[in-house]
Amino acid sequence: MIARRAAKEVRTALGRQAAVALIGPRQVGKTTLARQIAEITDNVYLDLEKSTDRTRLSEPWLFLQRYADRLVVIDEVHRAPELFRELRGLIDEGRRTGNRTGRFLILGSASMDLLRQSSESLAGRIEYVPLHPFDALEAAPDDRALGRLWVRGGFPESFLAANDADSLAYRLNFITTYLERDMPQFSPYPVPAATLERLWRMLAHGQGSLLNASALASSLSISAPMVTRYVDLMIDLLLVRRLPPFVANTRKRLVKSPKVYVRDSGLVHGLLGIQDELALTGHPVMGASWEGFVIESLLVTAPRRTLASFYRTAAGAEIDLVLELPGRTSPWAIEIKHSLAPRPTRGFYNALEDVRPERAFVVYAGTERYPLSREVEVIGVREMAEVLRGV
Repeated sequence: MIARRAAKEVRTALGRQAAVALIGPRQVGKTTLARQIAEITDNVYLDLEKSTDRTRLSEPWLFLQRYADRLVVIDEVHRAPELFRELRGLIDEGRRTGNRTGRFLILGSASMDLLRQSSESLAGRIEYVPLHPFDALEAAPDDRALGRLWVRGGFPESFLAANDADSLAYRLNFITTYLERDMPQFSPYPVPAATLERLWRMLAHGQGSLLNASALASSLSISAPMVTRYVDLMIDLLLVRRLPPFVANTRKRLVKSPKVYVRDSGLVHGLLGIQDELALTGHPVMGASWEGFVIESLLVTAPRRTLASFYRTAAGAEIDLVLELPGRTSPWAIEIKHSLAPRPTRGFYNALEDVRPERAFVVYAGTERYPLSREVEVIGVREMAEVLRGV
């Protein structure tokens, strides 16, 4: 089960651009998707984790020029950042000879790292397609599957595991791999695994809370700037989301710190040792975990270039998620509740008066869709995702 939407986007991008970068966290299915796409065309596949494939690219221009008529797939591209300079020359040469599109499919596990490398050499020559873990529309056709997706998260091996114990074991191994291998590999500065693990777990405990680098630094006995660097690294590796505050034209005192979420709900539960839905029920993180799960589910299906934020004033007016959709002058406001009978607080209605959204929703754990008031509609996760996908 691989994201059909992403596969279509990659094929479309290859039809109009010389290079396409498929970006997403490790083990999300990039290699599987790339191989499926490569199977329908003449291709050369290079995995730069293999020493033999890295050796083939010791003279990249000579090697790649021989395959100008094939799609070249380059996996684990971060292991050879010097390649981008060569790709630029090959793409420009292809444009002069009429070979303009579908030359290179590049796979990267760190969005910002890949952007930094390629932006130096491939501006105007590359298109980016994100690949996310499974989402509510793709993997959760009913309430039971939605609950499993929430508990296990969307990484394929975790979601598709034979049982909850196997799923948790996968996630724990995933966390260990990132701590011991990937984070040190991508970081330009030393990353002590034990400190990073404690920080990651603290972020899971405080899922959806305001980022307070000083408080985290005090608990970890490191500096606040170092906490910020570590959080930035997790964001670059697509493991953590920093949700900024919405800036409204109001005289009210607004919260200015961002919220921080561990992006995959299964990793939240893995970091906290939560194996199944029974263990999650009643756990202090349950409400915040549901909020983060809904936010990721909606942002995956929202249109490209959607800006996401939250709104909160010092007086307690708050909107969990504010979406500024491309082409619309007013935002959408979304309150998130894990309840079958959701009732927004007065603070939500006060925030609506400040933000004046085009539409307002309460996204909840049920499936029935109904109006709560003249301006607010109650809606389930899957249907809200369908609404955003259709915008």
